[in-house]
Amino acid sequence: MTTVLVVVAHPDDETFGCGSSLLHAAERGARTVVVCATRGEAGEVRAGVDAPDGVAALREAELRASADLLGVGEVEVLDFVDSGMGGEAGPATLVGAPDDQVREAVRSAIDRHHPDVVITLDGGDGHRDHLRVREAVEQVLAGTSTVLYLHCLPRSLMHAWVRHHAGDQDAAAYTELPAIGTPDDELTTVLETGRFLAERDAAIALHRSQVSPFEGLPDELRRAFLGNEHLIRVHPAWTGGERETELTGLA
Repeated sequence: MTTVLVVVAHPDDETFGCGSSLLHAAERGARTVVVCATRGEAGEVRAGVDAPDGVAALREAELRASADLLGVGEVEVLDFVDSGMGGEAGPATLVGAPDDQVREAVRSAIDRHHPDVVITLDGGDGHRDHLRVREAVEQVLAGTSTVLYLHCLPRSLMHAWVRHHAGDQDAAAYTELPAIGTPDDELTTVLETGRFLAERDAAIALHRSQVSPFEGLPDELRRAFLGNEHLIRVHPAWTGGERETELTGLA
């Protein structure tokens, strides 16, 4: 049986980011696993949600419930601390820990689960923890035969997201938009996953302590984000041509 491993930094990354990829892989008969580096301790809890046992316990419980709904066979949480969006990162945090410690934790997890395909976030949103996980995964898998994908947020969609939240519908705003998200022409793989919208919505709702980045979006823009999964295949190296519509290793 093919094993697809999703490696992420925080609880909710597996759902807000890779939820439909996990559903797609499970539908194809793959065993799916999620490894999460932190318990999301630095995340703000939305108003009205109680965390009697602390933010870490709440968010880990949300991760496990959401992963179960997504058909994930196993969840493993590592022991790094959420670094937060900025500020000083202590030595126990994902960003503050020594490079070799993060790399070895990721290597050990990959060795335990023996994946055929690994997916991690590309970090195009600029979050330093996402970038740290991507770096570690790429370093560990360099030179191996394991298929590696980066899950992306296309720049065109991120610009539409920024314009929506800024209330600016003027196309000229593109000239002032930040370099956020992944340039669309770098994408190698697009999975059509609109059939999973109901399951994806239900999994997102289970992360009730967090505000979904898709909350309040117009239906068309929300479907553009959630109806397709956008990825870059790192290896086997992409050699051009038409974009993939299936994950290598599942086709």
